[in-house]
Amino acid sequence: MIAVGGGAGSVARYLAGRALPAPPSGFPWATFLVNVTGCLALGALMVFVLSVWPPRRYVRPFLGVGFLGGFTTFSTFTTEIVGRMSAGGWTTAVAYAAGSLVAGLAAVWCGATLARAVAGLPVRHGKETSQ
Repeated sequence: MIAVGGGAGSVARYLAGRALPAPPSGFPWATFLVNVTGCLALGALMVFVLSVWPPRRYVRPFLGVGFLGGFTTFSTFTTEIVGRMSAGGWTTAVAYAAGSLVAGLAAVWCGATLARAVAGLPVRHGKETSQ
């Protein structure tokens, strides 16, 4: 299931890269958007898999590890940063690196928060304590 999901996710990422090609010194929008939407989807998926849906053997491996693991890419992200730096595009490289980190973390939070709201679960606000 992981291999099938990973193959499908990788094809989807490849198609996104073909749809939004970036010049060597330009901002790599395709990888940025793929990684951020992957983070959003993973945040939502984990809420549904862990708190809403009944346990299913293949959902998490297929969608989470497989599809979203193949769809998102750390290796291309780092290669693109190094490529921009090598081409003298330090500003673009730093903006891409920092922007991807901030947007990815925000997307995971948004995905989880949205999924909790859709599922009718309480939205968590910080560390919960029991008394």
